[in-house]
Amino acid sequence: MPDFVHLHVHSEYSLLDGMCRIKDLPKRAKELGMKAIALTDHGVMFGAVNFYKECVQEGIKPIIGCEVYVAPRTRFDKEAGKDERYNHLILLAKNKIGYQNLIKLVSLGFTEGYYYKPRIDNEILEKYSEGLICLSACLAGSVNQALLSDDFEKAKEIALWHKNIFKDDYYLELQNNGLSEQVLANQKLIKLSRELDIPLVGTNDAHYLKEEDAYNHEILLCIQTGKKMNDEDRMKFQTEEFYIKSPEEMADYFSAVPEAISNTVKIADKCNFEFEFGVTKLPNYDVPEEFKTHEEYFRKLCADGIKERYGENPSKEITERCEYELSVIVKMGYVDYYLIVWDFIHYAKTVGISVGPGRGSGAGSIVAYAIGITDIDPIKYNLLFERFLNPDRISMPDFDVDFCYERRGEVIEYVARKYGADHVSQIITFGTMSAKSVIRDVGRVLDVPYSEVDKIAKMIPFEVHMTIDKALEQNRELKETYETNETVKRIIDIAKGLEGMPRNASTHACRSSYN
Repeated sequence: MPDFVHLHVHSEYSLLDGMCRIKDLPKRAKELGMKAIALTDHGVMFGAVNFYKECVQEGIKPIIGCEVYVAPRTRFDKEAGKDERYNHLILLAKNKIGYQNLIKLVSLGFTEGYYYKPRIDNEILEKYSEGLICLSACLAGSVNQALLSDDFEKAKEIALWHKNIFKDDYYLELQNNGLSEQVLANQKLIKLSRELDIPLVGTNDAHYLKEEDAYNHEILLCIQTGKKMNDEDRMKFQTEEFYIKSPEEMADYFSAVPEAISNTVKIADKCNFEFEFGVTKLPNYDVPEEFKTHEEYFRKLCADGIKERYGENPSKEITERCEYELSVIVKMGYVDYYLIVWDFIHYAKTVGISVGPGRGSGAGSIVAYAIGITDIDPIKYNLLFERFLNPDRISMPDFDVDFCYERRGEVIEYVARKYGADHVSQIITFGTMSAKSVIRDVGRVLDVPYSEVDKIAKMIPFEVHMTIDKALEQNRELKETYETNETVKRIIDIAKGLEGMPRNASTHACRSSYN
């Protein structure tokens, strides 16, 4: 069996476009005898961490990448009629620097270049190119667009620019997807490769796991675009070839250019980025000059706070509890964490922003109560500090803090000003296709009358974490209808294939991240 690695793969986080579930990708790679696989979602890296963890668990080497959108002019140009179009480009992280540059590019695509899509441009691509491998991408790549326009000289110019930036880490990407335009592009790419001495690499632009998933992927595209399957003008992939093909299939197709297959392994060997988990990284809190260390200042805040909360002569129970908590906090390296949280809560209270008394396990910390992070006395209510923080805890603890919703933004702005905008972010949340909603979506796409689809959806019980399979077990009427009605069976079978996939991304309503 030939060695081959898929380097152009879209997961469920290419929202309503990719259909490869993160958890299934490394399993499929393993089944097909591959030793590595890449993740290259459209314009985002939402799935990178979960993908990495799933690959490691399966013994498959993870390659973190992205198919970025490149603005036709600059990322700042957003003129109607000129800048709606964009080109694709595959970027893969070789190492830590490459990963950091990749997330920088993706972030700038959103914060500076967003216009229909998160776009980068050649200026920042050149600036943040270190540690990255670049593939020329699909038919939407700029090289292929020039070739398909029969402008070979333009294609040479584009390819040489990328080669000059990425040196030996730039590859011309051949694809095996059954499209007539791709066959033509492949022929010209091979000619371009030989003329410019740029290596070739074979990919398949995989959007779903197996060939039989192609129909469900068509349904997913209709959900994305608001179309029905019987609409003639709907977006479609034309062929059923965009799946995770076996090494044998890929090697057979590219038998005339075997280096396109062997180069996938060479690229995989170059990519050796590993995430560092369990390492706490916090911005620095600047303590007043009269204090030599952060711990000294922290202890002063605690001592003053204990006296304010419990009087000038607190009991032995209180002082011992405080000292115990301090020893754990210092040992685990969370002094700055407490100081930063205290800082923005103190700011909010100073400017008259309402702050909640504290929720969750953080209310069990007498230190948090002493310095004003919480307003619930853990001694009075017999709350345990160990539920919040103890030496055996692996994950970082977190305080649940409530601010007045009308002025919450002021607190976020304060933290961004003080610690730097690059250390403050809103947390993303994903809307997923729940059991009820995906049945309604599939029914609409298949043009089944609303009344019939509504009846099926209403048979799904209202229950947290309800799935279609659980509903079939719990609702006898639904199961009987599924077994006797072909239309219902078709809707439910398709819906099960799409259930739980992310539908959209938005800002979490209640949380922010400070790191």
